[in-house]
Amino acid sequence: MFAAAALPWAVKGAGALGGMPPVEESAGTFSGNALLKARALQKLAPPGSWVLADDSGLEVQALGGAPGVHSARYAGTGAKDGANTEKLLRALEIIPDAARTARFVCVLALLGPGGAEKIFEGECRGRIGRTPAGAGGFGYDPVFFPDGFDKTFAELGDDVKNKISHRATALRKLFNHLQAQK
Repeated sequence: MFAAAALPWAVKGAGALGGMPPVEESAGTFSGNALLKARALQKLAPPGSWVLADDSGLEVQALGGAPGVHSARYAGTGAKDGANTEKLLRALEIIPDAARTARFVCVLALLGPGGAEKIFEGECRGRIGRTPAGAGGFGYDPVFFPDGFDKTFAELGDDVKNKISHRATALRKLFNHLQAQK
């Protein structure tokens, strides 16, 4: 998505700084965790650099917003995608289809020189299916049907997902902000 945006800046992954340092995601919000990650990465970056980090997850209305900020470890620390999805489906087993509404959330934290901090949030609303479908994507993609689609994120493929997803929405906001700074 960065390449497609054709920004006039060099964008490098955390690997260029030796990798993402371990961060305890202890904030109770996506924005708080994104800031924790960005601040940890900023400590490794050369002075004057801008850094970007994200925190993302799935919120299910019938579960009071769970798994939320715990999406990656919903079934326990170190749990794999399949275990997280299985726990989610078990928790929703008796919930009627009409009440299985959910949203994916992505928050990007951009930090720059002089303490500059900017947050960009994106969401994608949809519903949770009853069984996984599709081989693409990761995480909860095989059970998430975005609004307006009869296929899961895992079935839609990257071309569609990179246009409608929570991350795509947050990145568009970031790109618009960066373009305005030129």
